[in-house]
Amino acid sequence: MSAPPSTAKPRPPFPQSEYYSAFFWEHTKRHELAIQRCDRCHRYQHWPTPVCRHCSSFDLSPAVVSGRGTLYTYTIAMQSFHPYFDDKVPFVLAVVELEEQPGLKMVTNIVECAEDEVTIGMPVEVVFEDVTDDVTFPQFRPVRDAS
Repeated sequence: MSAPPSTAKPRPPFPQSEYYSAFFWEHTKRHELAIQRCDRCHRYQHWPTPVCRHCSSFDLSPAVVSGRGTLYTYTIAMQSFHPYFDDKVPFVLAVVELEEQPGLKMVTNIVECAEDEVTIGMPVEVVFEDVTDDVTFPQFRPVRDAS
């Protein structure tokens, strides 16, 4: 007799929270976007590394950023690469340039926007998806008017 098929929703592939990126995931759980910043030259860098890419300093700290930026580029994912995404395709996979510094980019998803309305250069803002009690993913949506 075989076991009945599982009805449990697949869990997403989770980030490997290593020493240099642990702060990033801790901040996302609090719905904050934090990027590594050099204490010497004050430049941001993402993904985090042990040494500043600009001045070679080892004095780096997390800094909470605005969560606002511009859509730099994107593609529409039409095929799932993991069971968690099977019911999510198609989705917008994007690179967002954060407003804090030219060239400061992060890979993310664009949400709350129809695929045919996504345009390079559109202003975006971070939103957070609480996937589990321990993991929250930052994603971006078009900036909404405050009115």
